[in-house]
Amino acid sequence: MSVEELYKFWSEDPYFDEATRAELLAIKDDKKEIEERFFRDLEFGTAGLRGVLGAGTNRMNMYIVSKASAGLGKYIVSEGEEAMKRGVVISYDSRHFSPEFAEITARTLTSMGIRVYLSDELRPVPMLSYSVRWHKAFAGVMITASHNPSKYNGYKVYGEDGGQVPPEAASKILGFIEGIEDIRTIHPDSLEEAKAKGLLTYWGEAVDEAYTDMLDKLVIDRQAILNQKDMSIVYTPLHGSGNKPVRRILKKIGLENVHVVPEQELPDGSFPTVEVPNPENPAALSMAIELAKKVDADLVIGTDPDSDRIGIAVRAKKDGQEVYVPFSGNQVGLMLLDYILDSKKTAGELPENSFAVTTIVSSKLAGAICRYYGVELQEVLTGFKFIGERIKLDDEFGNKHFQFGFEESYGYLAGLDVRDKDAVVAAMLIAGMLAQSRERGQSLLDRLESIYQRFGYGFEEAVSFTLEGKEGIEKISGAMKSLRADLESCGNLSDAQKLLGGAPIVAVRDYQTSKRYVFTDNGIELEDIALPKSNVLLYELGGDKGLDWACARPSGTEPKLKIYFGIYANTEEASRARLADTKEKVSGCVKSRLA
Repeated sequence: MSVEELYKFWSEDPYFDEATRAELLAIKDDKKEIEERFFRDLEFGTAGLRGVLGAGTNRMNMYIVSKASAGLGKYIVSEGEEAMKRGVVISYDSRHFSPEFAEITARTLTSMGIRVYLSDELRPVPMLSYSVRWHKAFAGVMITASHNPSKYNGYKVYGEDGGQVPPEAASKILGFIEGIEDIRTIHPDSLEEAKAKGLLTYWGEAVDEAYTDMLDKLVIDRQAILNQKDMSIVYTPLHGSGNKPVRRILKKIGLENVHVVPEQELPDGSFPTVEVPNPENPAALSMAIELAKKVDADLVIGTDPDSDRIGIAVRAKKDGQEVYVPFSGNQVGLMLLDYILDSKKTAGELPENSFAVTTIVSSKLAGAICRYYGVELQEVLTGFKFIGERIKLDDEFGNKHFQFGFEESYGYLAGLDVRDKDAVVAAMLIAGMLAQSRERGQSLLDRLESIYQRFGYGFEEAVSFTLEGKEGIEKISGAMKSLRADLESCGNLSDAQKLLGGAPIVAVRDYQTSKRYVFTDNGIELEDIALPKSNVLLYELGGDKGLDWACARPSGTEPKLKIYFGIYANTEEASRARLADTKEKVSGCVKSRLA
C-alpha cells in the first residue's frame, strides 16, 4: 500500500482501536507527519525493534509489537514442537507502555501454542538474559528502548543462550514478519485464554534469588569489601528497573551505607528529573551528586532504565573544592579489566587460556593490559551480542575462559550466566574495586592514573549527529556513501591524507566490504577482515604508539551518525592535544556531508 492507503486503512478499519483512530485523525491535515508514520515499516534489525511511540507502521505500538511477536512465533513454530514447549521468557522496563507491550507479546505467542514466562514486574535486561538460561527457554523478549528519550520504546529478541538473537535467526524472524501481509490475521489470546491453556506462567522471586546468588559468586577480594563495608555509596536507578537488583546485590555482599536518590527511585517512563535517562551523560547523575555531597559519599552510581549501562563519579579535590569527577565508559572498562585480571592473578585464580572481549570502537589500551597479564584480547563489532557470541563459542563450547567484556558505551559483563551487558554485576564489581583501592590507600582516580603510567595515556571521545525521520535516514546513508566514494578514489598514501580533513591516515577498514585498505607511497594493499559485514568505516591514524584511530558508523538503535576517536601517547598532554585536533578535523569533514 501507499502511504495514503496505509493511513486510510489504519484510520478506518475496525481492527484498530478507537484510540489509534483518534490519534491518526488528529493529524489528517499534516502530510509530513503522516509520511513519517507510514513511509516504511519500523525496521526489525539484528536485535529487534526500536522507535518512537505512536500509531503507524513506523512507530512503536500494540499492533507493531503484536506483528513482531507473530513473526517470532512463526519462527519458533518452524523450529518444532520442542522449541514451542521450551517457550519464551518476557520482561520489560519502566517505559511508557512497556507492561502493555510485554503482555501483548505474551498473548500473541500463546495464541500460537507457544509457552510463555512473563515477568511479574519490571526487571532489567541482565535478568531477562539470565532468566532465559534459567528457564532453559528457546528465546526471550525484552521490552525496552534502553537509554533513549522517553518518547521511545523497543523490542529486543534473545536466543536460547541468553544473548541477543544472532543475525541468522534475526533474518529468519524478519522474513516471517514480512510474510504477514494482513495484520488482521493476528488474533492474540486474552489473558484468561492464555492462562486457561496452561501456556502462561509468571516468574519472579525465585529468579531474583538465583540471579543474586550467582552474582555473589563473582565477588573479587571479598575481605576488602567487608573491611570497607561502611564506605558511602549513592545510587540512582534513573526511574528504571535497576532499583531492586542493584540494591539487593550491594546488600548481599555486605555494603551497609548505600543511599538511593529518592526522587529517582521509583519507575517513571517520563523520566521527569533528567533530560535523557542515560548515565553516559554526566548531567544524568547531577541529583545523585547533590545527595553524595550531603552524605559524604565516596562513589556515585547510576544505571539506565533497563539497567544494562552504568555510569559513575567519584569524590575528588579540585582547587581546594570537593567535586565529583565522572569517568568515561572506556575508563571504567579499563579499570575493571585491570582489577579483575590483577586480583585473579595475585590469588592464583587466573586460568590458562583466559580471554577478554571488547569492541573495535573501545579503548586500545585494553590490549596492553591483557598482554601484561598473559590474557588474549578479542575485538568484535559494536554491539554486546558479539561479545556474548564469543563467550558461547570460546568458553561454553571451547577451551578458553572468559574473564571480562566491555564496550565504550558504558556496558560491562563478567561471569557466564548473563550474555548481555549487565549494570548490576558492574555495580557490584565497581563497589568492590573501590573497597580494594581504599584498602591500598588509593582512590579510583589514583587507580586510573596507575593504569596510564603503566600502559600509556589514551583518551577517547565520540560525537553524534542526530537526524530523525525519513530525511535524517537519507542524510546518514548519503554521508556514509560519500565517505566510501572518497575512499575508493584514493590511489596512494598521499591521497589518503585528504580523506578526513588532513588527519594522518595510514589505513582504512571498511567492514561493509570486509576489506582493509593499507596505503603506501606507491599504491594500496588490500587485506581481508575476519568479522561480520557492518556499515562501519574505521580509519587508522598511526600516532606515537601506532594506535590512533577514528571511526564512522550509523547507530543501530538511534537516529544518529556516530563518530568515534581514540588517541594514545606517553603523556596526557600529548594525547589530549592530538585528540582535540583530530576531533575537529574529522567532525568537520563528516558534518559537511550531512548538510
